Amino acid sequence: MTTESLYPFLHAGSADRAELLADVARSTREKVAEIERLRAEVLAAEAEALAGCATAMAERFARGGRLYAFGNGGSSTDALAVASLCLDPGSGRRPLPAVALPGDVATLTALANDVGFDVVFARPLAAAGRPEDIAFGLSTSGGSANVLRGLAAAHERGMLTVGLAGYSGGEMAEAAERGELDHLFVMPSASVHRIQEAQTTVYQVLWELVQSRL
Repeated sequence: MTTESLYPFLHAGSADRAELLADVARSTREKVAEIERLRAEVLAAEAEALAGCATAMAERFARGGRLYAFGNGGSSTDALAVASLCLDPGSGRRPLPAVALPGDVATLTALANDVGFDVVFARPLAAAGRPEDIAFGLSTSGGSANVLRGLAAAHERGMLTVGLAGYSGGEMAEAAERGELDHLFVMPSASVHRIQEAQTTVYQVLWELVQSRL
């Protein structure tokens, strides 16, 4: 996907300044409306499931569990945000133990170099994961091999597994159908940008609900 296909008005050489600014404003309004619709759709469809997932997560935290968040690219940044929410929740909130696996660069690069990139999340979870812990995997496509292997390793350890995906859920949806993924939330969009924005809302809502249950 090129910048011209995303923002054609930036490549219209004949447009004057007023036309360009009008096109930018229109594009911005359309994108804001699009993410608002997607967020509302996801929250309306998943309200009960989000409540159930938050209850299960709160139960694990109450038993002394730790959350492990992981993903690739933009989803690795979201994994860091999820862990930060848990560790530094703000005044009046309960800090919760959490680790963002993409933040452990030494382990990630060692495994990628010595074994393979597919195991960079599975190996740490297999080594440190406990039944009271939570594995929180993010993937826009739902088909990231290393995220799927991480969730599978966590499932084998008896951990609570939570997945966030986009499009139609991809292989994450297949894992959920097989009973190998405890909770899955799918952002039904073909736009990576809108998927990641909606995922941000989902994990913020989960965090709020977990805090309320604790």
